[in-house]
Amino acid sequence: MKLLSRFLSWEKTIVFSIIVLLILNVFSFYGLYTNKFYFFKIDNYILPVLTLIHFTFLYALRFKIMEDEIADQQMRNLEYTLYVVVILYLYKLVDTVMILMSYGDFESHVIPATFIPIGILIVVLYVILLFLTVTSFSHRKTIVGAYNFNRINDEIDSWD
Repeated sequence: MKLLSRFLSWEKTIVFSIIVLLILNVFSFYGLYTNKFYFFKIDNYILPVLTLIHFTFLYALRFKIMEDEIADQQMRNLEYTLYVVVILYLYKLVDTVMILMSYGDFESHVIPATFIPIGILIVVLYVILLFLTVTSFSHRKTIVGAYNFNRINDEIDSWD
């Protein structure tokens, strides 16, 4: 992970994560089989709503690093919630791969020419997002620090 941290600084990790999340939010409305965007399906809004947790974690990470603060319970709870969202990212990755693997099942149907390229792009973006998320967890642990709540009580100045 130290090599990874040297290659991808925390600023680059946050910027790339935001870019990938925004692109995947757009693609959450895209139908691979039809080459159309579906804005009126409620299922398509699940990923964009849950990525708000990821955006909030990235903001908190940036804030903690810029202000040189230690990890707190709210950040811990946010990170643990993000672990659940990462499971959703894994599900969406597997789901997209399964859709791409079903290409041969629909040979007699008209499948758009963008099916394979856009599908591969979405898979690559999910892999990159998972990689960046693990990297952001690593940056949180090395820069902000571990979740040691005994240390938090020592740094409280009761005279402020």
